[in-house]
Amino acid sequence: MRDSLNQLHLELEAATTLPLALELTVNGLQQLLDVAVCSIYLHDESKHDLVMVATAGLNHHSIGQVRLTLDQGIVGLVAQRAEPIHLTDAPEHARFRFFPEIGEEGLTTFLGVPIIDRRENMGVMTLQQPTGAFSDEVSSQLVTFAAQLARIVTRFNGLEALNLPGGGRLKRRDAAERRHYQAISGAPGVAFGKAVVIDSELDLASVTEQKPGDSATELQRLRQAIDAVDLDLHAMRDNWDELLPEGDRALFDVYSMMLQSSSFAVEMERHIVNQGCGAATAVRNVVASHMELFAQMSDPYLRQRGEDVYELGRRIVEKLQDGTAGAEKHYPRNTILVAREITAAMMAEVPAKRLKGIISLQGSRTSHSAILARALKIPAILGLENLAMNQLSGMEIGMDGASGDLYIKPSTITRKALRVKQQLRQEEQQQFETIRELPAETLDGVRIKLYANSGLMADLDDAISCGAEGIGLYRTEYPFMIQNRFPGEEEQLKIYRKVLQTLAPQPVTMRTLDIGGDKALPYFPIQESNPFLGWRGIRFTLDHPDIFLVQVRAMLRANIGLGNLRILLPMITNLSELDSALMLIQQAYQELQGESKRVELPPLGAMIEVPSAVYQAHCIARKVDFLSIGSNDLTQYLLAVDRNNARVAGLYDSFHPAVIQALAQVVRAANEQRTELSICGEMAGDPDAARLLIGLGIENLSMNASSIPEVKQSIRQTSMAQLREQVERLLDAESASEVASGLQRVLGRQRLY
Repeated sequence: MRDSLNQLHLELEAATTLPLALELTVNGLQQLLDVAVCSIYLHDESKHDLVMVATAGLNHHSIGQVRLTLDQGIVGLVAQRAEPIHLTDAPEHARFRFFPEIGEEGLTTFLGVPIIDRRENMGVMTLQQPTGAFSDEVSSQLVTFAAQLARIVTRFNGLEALNLPGGGRLKRRDAAERRHYQAISGAPGVAFGKAVVIDSELDLASVTEQKPGDSATELQRLRQAIDAVDLDLHAMRDNWDELLPEGDRALFDVYSMMLQSSSFAVEMERHIVNQGCGAATAVRNVVASHMELFAQMSDPYLRQRGEDVYELGRRIVEKLQDGTAGAEKHYPRNTILVAREITAAMMAEVPAKRLKGIISLQGSRTSHSAILARALKIPAILGLENLAMNQLSGMEIGMDGASGDLYIKPSTITRKALRVKQQLRQEEQQQFETIRELPAETLDGVRIKLYANSGLMADLDDAISCGAEGIGLYRTEYPFMIQNRFPGEEEQLKIYRKVLQTLAPQPVTMRTLDIGGDKALPYFPIQESNPFLGWRGIRFTLDHPDIFLVQVRAMLRANIGLGNLRILLPMITNLSELDSALMLIQQAYQELQGESKRVELPPLGAMIEVPSAVYQAHCIARKVDFLSIGSNDLTQYLLAVDRNNARVAGLYDSFHPAVIQALAQVVRAANEQRTELSICGEMAGDPDAARLLIGLGIENLSMNASSIPEVKQSIRQTSMAQLREQVERLLDAESASEVASGLQRVLGRQRLY
């Protein structure tokens, strides 16, 4: 039976609709557990009751008809208590309610378990039989299947995915007929247009090929396909020549760089030569290994780069298979592009000026598609996992990128509301333009410095155009991740020099290699059971001083004649790590001086992103020129929450009192040692959270470039003296909600959007 139950679990996960999942569950459990009846009830929020949605053993005409409030019946009691109830004489229970029309006569034994997903009670699953008691094994199996079903119900939007009989009391709404969705904002703006769905893309995982040719033939095919894709990328870049600044067009240069990198092409060639496989199989295997590494990364910016690897692999295989990128697609003048995961290359295939917005079922604000959407000033909505995109093709779409609201077949009233929002935001953007060159200064004259986070050359123009006063965090990992070896000093020198020159004389804070554990390199795999607490950050580079010294030498040389470099050390957990890193930097500096290089020792800083560093911040501050708080990792470590895990992501809250008190402790330590303090993380880019931070005494904020205008405007409307007085009171808050509500009272307003 165990194998059959495991097979049922797999079938449920593969179910393509909620009705199918419900039917599989009740029929499968009735047979495998050998019970008379298995039924499922789901919570109808609109009517505040439970409705039977599936049954095996009772009258099927009861589906959609039988309803109980939470204070009715034993089923309602299970939902009320949110715990299993097992009765061997259910009709004698005070809460028993008999429904003569459903055919449950003679069923005295009852077992009910709640269907709960992330603390939300979604319904009840029941078993019934004439006599006897259910075994502990049966009870455990029902609890297990209820937990699995809860995730599936959430995935399919619950009752909205069902077509229940019963006089239309629960009218079905097709996914495509559902009028409103809300997800993640990728880029602000309002747009109306027709959905163009890209859903015929090649699935690399399913790539198979006939018997390959000899190695020489397959190598030639691979090289020809790579060259053809490279030509396509240059054509796409040219397509947007007039619409994008040089820095944003450089995103396509990143694709080309990856195509020609030894890590990518040479690995594929090795597969062909060493394993005797065909070119397409080699591409599939190499892309899969790279994707697996990127998927393990905790940094959302770096994790999102896996999308680039997959896109390149897909295009190479298409060239190998038929020499084309698929049938030519028609793009109307008001195209809203819809795909499971939109890439920059997909966007560039749309004729210039026809693309009005993008909707991606996956992705994040750090994806290249979101970066390009912001550069093009078109709205983007991301993370619509439950959207039935195949039914959207050709439909009229209305979207508000700033709030993440998507409207299908928007009504006249909705269109008017969106246009009003669009007008308000245009006025807001005009206000941002008027202050772009002005300092982020409070009403009482306190100057706050706003910096941008970056990891690619393409980000730098965005930072400059948004009024950033420099780069507060430059991630150096990406050049290491597109190679099949550690990049040499000269390679790194060229990249760092270009970054420093682009921003000069404004400062650029370069974080040394933060790799290892969850950010394994394709040519240096690391296997760990708990990568978040493993061999990463400064631990990795101190264990490999050869790698660390090469990077530091490249940074110091890149800074010659510019003087705008700052070096930041990641994941410092104790003073011995910091001392060792500082000694190595001093060693590199002295070596270069001995080689007659006119290098300068730049300001050196340490990241405060683990609890131990918070408690030793006063000691760390004595040894460095500046501290930088990594609020994302610090929040995760303090709250023991992985924000990329959907099951616990709701517990991730930067307003948690423990986080606020930790920030205050670091501020005190920095002030005592007269050490400069900054913060780089999502908190800095939220206007309200930013004012909380400066109220705590943090006057250097680094964020995504697109957040700078709104944060600057909020600062210029704030009195520092009043803010600090009020924020001091929030340190006694007992919950994140108390911090948030208290902050709103301080600010005297609610966020408009």
